[in-house]
Amino acid sequence: MTDWPGANFPQPARPPSGLFPGQPQRPTYREPQRVSGGPVMAGIGAAALWFALFGALGRDLAAYAWWTVVAAITAWFVSAALALFGDRGVAVGVAVTASVGLSIAAGFVGHRWIVTGNWPLW
Repeated sequence: MTDWPGANFPQPARPPSGLFPGQPQRPTYREPQRVSGGPVMAGIGAAALWFALFGALGRDLAAYAWWTVVAAITAWFVSAALALFGDRGVAVGVAVTASVGLSIAAGFVGHRWIVTGNWPLW
């Protein structure tokens, strides 16, 4: 017997941690439609072609930037539709490429603005 009060009370039981074999496992949730590399690469290729076609319509930097904005907005709508109703891997590729394409156009616009001091989109 111990010499401090309350030493003989039972300790509360703790739930099993799952670290040791034989204990019940927690449920594992898996993605019903996994995203693989092939569809992502297909989305990247399709969106890159889309941006190349729209970028070719511009004759100067301002036209190129505005056509890229239009291409990015339509690509994001297509990506959202693909994510809801189609292949999510292709949607990821399209969305990533749209973001990169718009960032490249913004970089060109920012460079021209810094070099000349004139905002090129107006």
